[in-house]
Amino acid sequence: MVIVFVLVAVLVLAVVVTANWYVWRRLFRDTTSGPGLVRRVGAVLIAGGWVLAITALVAERSGAPFWLQQVLAWPGFLWLALSIYLLLAVVAGEIVRPLLRRFLEHRARRTDQAPQESGTVAPTAATPAPEPATAPAAASRPDHGTPATPPHPQTDPAPGTEGASSPDGAPGAGGVPQRLTTAGPAPAAPAGPSRRLFVSRVVAGAAAAAAVGTVGYGTYGVLRGPKVKRVTVPLAKLPRAAHGYRIAVVSDVHLGPVLGRGFAQKVVDTINGTQPDLIAVVGDLVDGSVKDLGPAAAPLAQLRARHGSYFVTGNHEYFSGAEQWVEEVRRLGIDPLENARREMPYFDLAGVNDVAGEDEGQGPDFAKALGDRDTARACVLLAHQPVQIHDAVEHGVDLQLSGHTHGGQLWPGNLIASGANPTLAGLDRYGDTQLYVSRGAGAWGPPTRVGAPSDITVIELASKQA
Repeated sequence: MVIVFVLVAVLVLAVVVTANWYVWRRLFRDTTSGPGLVRRVGAVLIAGGWVLAITALVAERSGAPFWLQQVLAWPGFLWLALSIYLLLAVVAGEIVRPLLRRFLEHRARRTDQAPQESGTVAPTAATPAPEPATAPAAASRPDHGTPATPPHPQTDPAPGTEGASSPDGAPGAGGVPQRLTTAGPAPAAPAGPSRRLFVSRVVAGAAAAAAVGTVGYGTYGVLRGPKVKRVTVPLAKLPRAAHGYRIAVVSDVHLGPVLGRGFAQKVVDTINGTQPDLIAVVGDLVDGSVKDLGPAAAPLAQLRARHGSYFVTGNHEYFSGAEQWVEEVRRLGIDPLENARREMPYFDLAGVNDVAGEDEGQGPDFAKALGDRDTARACVLLAHQPVQIHDAVEHGVDLQLSGHTHGGQLWPGNLIASGANPTLAGLDRYGDTQLYVSRGAGAWGPPTRVGAPSDITVIELASKQA
């Protein structure tokens, strides 16, 4: 087992190193004419970015001083996102590169042909000037009344002899000194970079701009706060009186060294603005200890709903001290459902611990939460991970509310997340049980989302009897 782990680690390391070398080559080596400062700066930038990223991850998980986590988190986590989109942009540039080169070559050919198409012939460096009529050689030659033989018309020189001349007047055919002159100044070598270098610089610049723009916009989307999404879910067992009942679902806030108290306040204000009947916080609230993040989570005490606020643990709570956070959210006025159930006026509300709690003996217990309930009543289950849906189906749950996936967070991460979860985001059905998965309000690692906007969802229950 250890050998397999080592081999996988070596393979992953090799892939990461190769990918970063490729990015460095396209962005720095291929855009410069030779070794120098730019290439060295590029190597330091890429290697230093990864050092910061790895250090930020280690600092967060090891409980390093919180100020150090904050210092490392912004540059380190943003580099993770930027490196992904630099690689994707550079790969996309491989499609653009030959097309741009072909376009430039075609334009150069058309430019060269333009003078001929207009009826004129452009002078060339190989065109010799005719000999003067009073050449010194003619003056020394006896005149027998025979006109001098006119010079033979010049033909194009052999390859490799264009523009050649005999500066010392070396005699040509017949002993007559020959001196080639041009109709104009010889064209200078093209200024600036070669065509290949020019193409590399254009593609690299476009790739860097696209990556920075994507990460910048995705980060802005997270920091401005989640948007409200509204979804209607019909439940067969829901009584007519509960028609239109509103549950505000928030997941994956991920308060930590990047997203702090100000972000928590935005989340609270957004939830309260929907005027929900019930608030469900379905895990991954924090990334850190109560000691470090207690002040950041304080705004959660302002949550307001007619039938209260409820909380279940996510996998990140078990990285951060789940027992302490359960007590903290209770102190803030949120009811933690640890494999427990509450009988609401119109339905049962249950919650189970996250599967990550199994390592600490605090895993999900569906029998404890749902075993003795009245199955004639509708049941809504809070469970952090969508994979818990199969147990929910077995226990006759009508609706499960989950998070965890972030909707993939960073495209194309959705492809990986889709393979690991039965539902990536949105509403789905499994037998008689419906599953709704929120993309989450915050972000883990990079405070950036691409193709998976953050949300707070208001689930509006609908009675089929209404």
